[in-house]
Amino acid sequence: MKKLTYSLLTIGLLSITPTLKADNTPVKPPVEISAESTVLLNRLDEINEMDKSDLKHSEKKVLRKEVRSIEKQLKQNNGGVYLSVGAIIIIILLLIILL
Repeated sequence: MKKLTYSLLTIGLLSITPTLKADNTPVKPPVEISAESTVLLNRLDEINEMDKSDLKHSEKKVLRKEVRSIEKQLKQNNGGVYLSVGAIIIIILLLIILL
């Protein structure tokens, strides 16, 4: 009975497939960017477009620190844990085997 339950569970999990478009590429949900993130991204674009050749060393150092802090803020705002379907299946199978 236990083997039947496990086999049905694994067959059910393996039958889950991602939704595909007509050209066989996975469908991605639209990415929502907050207003704060757009401001930070615009500032990064401004810094990248600047002509840094005529800046002093201290000014370049300040810009580098600013870029690093902006990147940290963006990671905190958009951070998250993403698991693929395959990883979820492996985790479930490991839990079943170990428990």
